[in-house]
This record gives sequence, C-alpha cells and structure tokens, in this order.
Amino acid sequence: MADVVKLYGLEGSPFVCRVKIALNLKGIEYEFVVEDLSNKSADLIKYNYVYKKVPVLVHNGNPVSESLVIVEYADDAWKGVPILPQDAYGKAQARFWAKFVDDKCIPTVFKAIGSHGQEQAVAEAHEQLQFLENELKDNKFFGGDNINLVDISATFIAFWLGAAEEALGIKVLTKDKFPKLIKWSDNYVNCQVVKDSLPPREILVAFFKKRFGGN
Repeated sequence: MADVVKLYGLEGSPFVCRVKIALNLKGIEYEFVVEDLSNKSADLIKYNYVYKKVPVLVHNGNPVSESLVIVEYADDAWKGVPILPQDAYGKAQARFWAKFVDDKCIPTVFKAIGSHGQEQAVAEAHEQLQFLENELKDNKFFGGDNINLVDISATFIAFWLGAAEEALGIKVLTKDKFPKLIKWSDNYVNCQVVKDSLPPREILVAFFKKRFGGN
C-alpha cells in the first residue's frame, strides 16, 4: 500500500517550505493542506495540540511537527537522496548549524528587516551571518556538492530575505561582505527541487510591504 502523506501549512511560510524541499528531494508525493491560522482546522489542532502551528506532516496517520524535526523524519522514513551526512560527526555538525540558523541568524535578520535596515540591527545580523559565510568555505552548498539540512534550514536567508530587501528598499546581505552566501543563495534557489518548492516572490514582497510598510 502506498504511503499517505499530508502536509499542513501556509504557502508563504519559510518553515513549511523547508518541508516541501525535503519531500521533493526524496521524491515523495503528498497532499498540501492549506491552513488559515486565524481559523485553525480541527485537524491542525488535533495533530499539533502543543503548538497548534504549521508545518505538520501526517504520514500514514502519524503526525510530526516542527520543520527541522520533519525534515529529519523524512530523511529517516524514506530512501533516496540523503539530507543528513551518513557519519555521526557530520550529522552532529549539520544539526548544530541548522539550530544556529534558527536560534541566531533568522531572529537577527528578521530584526534587521523590521528595523528597516537600522545600522545596529544590521550589524547584529552581519555578526551572525559571518559565521555562515565562514562555514561555507569554498563549497557550493553547506552539504558540499549536495543540499543538506543546513541549506534547507537557511531557506529564509536564501529567498525570503531578498524579497524583504526589495520590498523595503534595504540591503542586509551584500555581495562585498558576503560573497559566498550570495553565490550559495543563487545556487540554492536555482536548484529545480528548491525552485519547485518556493512561493512566488511577488507574494513575499507584498507580504513584507504590508507588514513593515515598504517603499
């Protein structure tokens, strides 16, 4: 019997997008169930009764919540392209940097966006992004020649940040300061499996203009 896979989410969420990329990498067919977070479905509340938020993956009736947990679950549940390294140390490093993206990079980048590029906020974001710039070394992706957990975790930086910069007329990720991250972003968003998972850029630009008042 074929697996029954449903993904509950929002079209414009970078966290939901992480899961879409992982499922597409694995070649998994799934049903995408669009949620209205102002009127959450009974299924969402049932499947994620702790946080009551998206994304939620339901695989043969079993729910899994939290985007990076879901990505790791997909890597364990299905064969195909590996998302995590195969050795224990490599796995630990990928998990460390993915958590760093969530705990340090995304919050400071979002603060820089919300401040409309205020100098101190941008400096704080730059401090964290520099760690990622250094970690890339001379690799195409954080996974070397292939996309891995860290690349997927940094989807917000690769795609959402550019849309915010366009919407607000600011620049956080500059080519002179972060040439490796800029090149990585281009490589990443132009991978077909990633491109097929991303929402239309104009939707994100409109979102950031509405939320933060763009030019």
